[in-house]
Amino acid sequence: MASGPEISVVVPLFNERESLRELYLRLRKVLEEMGRSWEMIFVDDGSTDGSFLELEAIHREDPRVRAFRFRRNYGKAAALDMGFREARGEIIVTMDADLQDLPEEVPKLVAKLEEGYDLVSGWKRRRKDPISKRLPSKVFNWTISKLTGLPLHDINCGLKAYRREVVRDLSVYGHLHRFLPVFASRQGYRVGEVEVAHHPRRYGRSKYGPGRFVHGFLDLMTVLMLTKYLTRPLHLFGGAGLAFSAVGFCINSYLVYLKFRYGNLMGKYPLLWLGILLMVVGVQLLSTGLLGELILNLRREGISYSVKERLDGA
Repeated sequence: MASGPEISVVVPLFNERESLRELYLRLRKVLEEMGRSWEMIFVDDGSTDGSFLELEAIHREDPRVRAFRFRRNYGKAAALDMGFREARGEIIVTMDADLQDLPEEVPKLVAKLEEGYDLVSGWKRRRKDPISKRLPSKVFNWTISKLTGLPLHDINCGLKAYRREVVRDLSVYGHLHRFLPVFASRQGYRVGEVEVAHHPRRYGRSKYGPGRFVHGFLDLMTVLMLTKYLTRPLHLFGGAGLAFSAVGFCINSYLVYLKFRYGNLMGKYPLLWLGILLMVVGVQLLSTGLLGELILNLRREGISYSVKERLDGA
C-alpha cells in the first residue's frame, strides 16, 4: 500500500468497546468482497471503557487497521477531522461504531459515488429509533433542507462517502460535522443520497441527549452565516433590520394618526414603546450589517474559493 489504499473507512467512537470486534469483522468481509485495497481508521474520542485496548488487539492481528486516541473527549467533529487528515484512500467512508449503520451498506455508497458524485450521504428511511428521536430529527432535516436548498432527507446520517478532494477542502470543527454536505455543496461539489438500512442499538447507549437538537439549530445559524452570508453580511443583518424598522414605523405612524384624530393619546399606548424598540433594534441590525461589510472589505484576501479545474499558461 505504498501508493495508498483505494478506500479508507473512518470510524469515530466513544465508549463502544462491545461492538468494535464485530464491526471490524463485518467491515473487513465487506471490503475484501469489494476486491479493493483498504484501510480502517478508528479514532477513539477519549473512551473510558477500554475501547482502545480492543483496537490495539485488532491492530496486532491486522496492520491495515489504524487507531488514534485522544487524551480526552473532544467531540465527533474533532475525531472526524483527525480521521480525514490521516486517511490515505481516494475514497473515504465514514460510519459510526455502534452498528446501527450497517457495514454491508458501504458498497452501495461507493457505487453511488462512482456515478459521478463527490459526496454521498446515507438516508435512514426506516429508522429504528424511538419516536422521541425520529420526530425531532424529521423536523430538523426538513428545516435544513428548506433553509439551505440541499434536498437531503437525513443530513446527520453517519454513513457517508467522500472523494479525497472533498475532505481536503472541508474544515471540520465544533459540531458542524453534520453539515458537511451543505459546505461541500456550497463549494460546488455534487452531493447525492442513497437509502441505507438501519438497526436498533445492540450495545451500550446513545451519547446524545435532547440538547443535541438545540445545539443543532444553533449550528444551523452558523452554517447559514458561513455559506449564504459570508460574503454579504448586510443582506442578513440589513434585511432583518429593515423588517424590524418597517414594523416599528408602521406602529408609530398608526399612533401619530390617532394623536391627530383623537388628541394627545400616544403616551397611553404601550404600543408606542414597542414601535420605538423595533425601530431602534432595526437601526442597530442595519449598522451591524454595514460594519460587517466594512470588515469584509478589509479582510477580502482571507476568503478562499474552491477551483475544480485550471487551465493557464506556464
